[in-house]
Amino acid sequence: MSNSSSITQFLLLAFADTRELQLLHFWLFLAIYLAALLGNGLIIAAIACDHCLHNSMYFFLLNLSVLDLGCISTTVPKAMANSLWDTRAIPYYGCTAQVFLLLCFIAAELYLLTVMAYDRCVAICKPLHYGTLLGSRACVHMAAAAWGTGFLNALLHTANTFALHLCRGNAVDNFFCEIPHILKLSCSHSYLKEVGLIVISVFVDFGCFIFIVVSYVQIFRAVLRIPSQQGRHKAFSTCLPHLAVVSLFFSTLVFAYLKSPSTFSPSLDLVVAVLYSVVPPAVNPLIYSMRNQELKDALWKLVQWMPFH
Repeated sequence: MSNSSSITQFLLLAFADTRELQLLHFWLFLAIYLAALLGNGLIIAAIACDHCLHNSMYFFLLNLSVLDLGCISTTVPKAMANSLWDTRAIPYYGCTAQVFLLLCFIAAELYLLTVMAYDRCVAICKPLHYGTLLGSRACVHMAAAAWGTGFLNALLHTANTFALHLCRGNAVDNFFCEIPHILKLSCSHSYLKEVGLIVISVFVDFGCFIFIVVSYVQIFRAVLRIPSQQGRHKAFSTCLPHLAVVSLFFSTLVFAYLKSPSTFSPSLDLVVAVLYSVVPPAVNPLIYSMRNQELKDALWKLVQWMPFH
């Protein structure tokens, strides 16, 4: 019987068997990855360079873009490299790092989205108390708490998962290393401890999601009192896409980690993994800048400043 110490590499799920489909996957993921890099990179640069955007909302948005870049950079480049070079292998420690970084970025992003919902709720529902409740120091502390909690969450789950004895091969049924698929390789009941930790984490995350939904309900109630129909339309067209992406992110993440083994399907797992690890980092820049005139003005100034313009 082998254990985790004797495994030197894992084998990831191949997207396709034919060379043509592998190359198609490579170019598709390359386009998505470049779009995510460009969108999030422009938002980070615009917020950092424009002093008009140095407030709490854009500070949190900058952190979100950094997390999105980290999340998509943890999984997509390796998947592209495997498709391009027609291989499935990822080193043992590369798999460990992938699990840790992805969990860190995803957990921190969920907590940051919770903080952002609170920020918008206070700004719209209690504008007179905004400066008191969300000063610059409080914003830094909340962002640091999101990052720190994500780091500790990832450290706990990664250490617990890779301490298990693995005796059922080294094939991971996904295009990146993911804890539920690694737990399937365990040969003892000690994996149940990690399952329990996952359930606890999901309940905490569910509490964050409920808080986000309640915050948006309060925002919608405040928006309905706006006398201007144009103002209401602008607020709804901004908030609803945010809530839709958060709901997609949370629901697919919960499904990936809590689904029953009897529902195993490589194609379904692949779609779910893409929906929570690839789609949000790529579409968040569009959603958060689409109806934001201040950010669009800052981006336009940034583009004009670039030397190739």
